[in-house]
Amino acid sequence: MGQEMAEPADVRQDLERFSLRSTLLVPTTPEEAFGVFTQAMTDWWVTEYTWSGPGLLAELGMEPRPGGMLYEIGPYGFRSDWGRVLTWDPPRRLVFTWQIGADRVPVPDPSRASEVEVLFHLDGPQRTRVEVEHRHFDRHGRAAEGYRQALTAGWHELLSRYAATAVRGAG
Repeated sequence: MGQEMAEPADVRQDLERFSLRSTLLVPTTPEEAFGVFTQAMTDWWVTEYTWSGPGLLAELGMEPRPGGMLYEIGPYGFRSDWGRVLTWDPPRRLVFTWQIGADRVPVPDPSRASEVEVLFHLDGPQRTRVEVEHRHFDRHGRAAEGYRQALTAGWHELLSRYAATAVRGAG
């Protein structure tokens, strides 16, 4: 699986108390950038950030429709759903719930889950600006600020690997 890192300086992050915005450029069209983000998650997601872990993760996926699930398939075909697609608007916009608590336990109630919005903007020929906002950390309760801090580093690593995967796809 594609676990190489892109240059860390490629991802810019802005913080607020209960939200994190990350921005990066990838050398692909918005259609390709959207496709890598939504259809190739297993290639760029950090396996240590999954419940299955390295060597046991079979697949990460996203059902391509509003109401579709974000899921992980681990050993023996075990499936864990960890988010739900709220907005599916290729190749411009994607919004999904983040139904993983600060303690890494599933959060079945979407009203207690944070939310991730991903925007794909054409930024020149064969170049896309990707903006990822992870917001509503306050819905995670007392651990909200610490969770946002932890996911600041987490999203930086995820998006660095996403960028490296997009670069390989463009090459």
